[in-house]
Amino acid sequence: FAPMDLVVQSPDELLAAVPHVLGFKPEESIVLVPFRPGLPITRVDLPRTAADREEVWDALSGPYSRHARPGARLAIICVTEDRRSAELASQHLADRLQGVGVDTHIRLWSDGERWREFNTGQTGLQTPSTAERIAAATVLTGAAQPAASRESLAASMVGDREPIAQLLPAARTAAAASKPAAERDWALGRLEQFHVDGNRLSDVDGARMLVALETISTRDALWEDMSRKNSTSHMAIWTDLTRRGPDEVRAAPASMLGFASWLHGDGAKAWCALDQVPVDRPCSMAAIVASALQNGIHPREWERYQTQMRDIAADLDESFVPKPPGQQRDIPGTQPVTDRPTPGR
Repeated sequence: FAPMDLVVQSPDELLAAVPHVLGFKPEESIVLVPFRPGLPITRVDLPRTAADREEVWDALSGPYSRHARPGARLAIICVTEDRRSAELASQHLADRLQGVGVDTHIRLWSDGERWREFNTGQTGLQTPSTAERIAAATVLTGAAQPAASRESLAASMVGDREPIAQLLPAARTAAAASKPAAERDWALGRLEQFHVDGNRLSDVDGARMLVALETISTRDALWEDMSRKNSTSHMAIWTDLTRRGPDEVRAAPASMLGFASWLHGDGAKAWCALDQVPVDRPCSMAAIVASALQNGIHPREWERYQTQMRDIAADLDESFVPKPPGQQRDIPGTQPVTDRPTPGR
């Protein structure tokens, strides 16, 4: 298994690598990690009842059935103190995956200190030296170090929204006195400048950009600029504006961040971004991101289908508000990775 060009050769190394693949340290979770490209990497909340286990499979069956290829293999990793629930859930999932042609090569349980491989009965300890070695190796790949938890990843998208809130009335007045084409050209130019220097937008520029994004043609022009090559830069600008954007203008940057995160292969951050779309401020673009995540669509498919997907976004009901189903499940990836709650919760 080689996420981010990392090679892991033991259960201890695999467990140490998982937070770097997901972007955060999982808790009370099941993580599916493929051994070959093609299948998504997925995290779901650990199901504890038979009904929950069926709901998890219902959520995962589509993407894994669609992407399964001959020889497909993966590891099921359960992170929890509840070893019995881990064993039942991983066996249930392994049986269902076998039915669609995916072999579960490893069923691994860890409570954060000890691990057990259910298929062989092998046991061992998670060691700090292994975690440090894997962390050092990921730094060399240029990857950001993982958040302490999914909650802390979500919290990183909330900042001080008052400065821009105070500037919005003036920004709206200025936009009304300007022309949409002029505002679109300014927004594209400011985005290009950010790509070059990476400097945080001032509060005045931030307010102007957020107001400009309310015009669909401007939003789409900025969206068209997005590619897998510049997704990191897009994630940076939209993370900042999602953190600083008041409710009335946050739906657009949060949706842009969700899309850029999915395109980058960071499903957990994409779902956290969609959570920042205010309930009373729906955004059709968010539907595209939610659909891509729920269906395990690989980011590389965007280039092939972007024209029809943009058309779908244009036709979508603007009342759509993306909310993951109850069971939290996450998808990031060079292979795509996914993270969302358990259906029904």
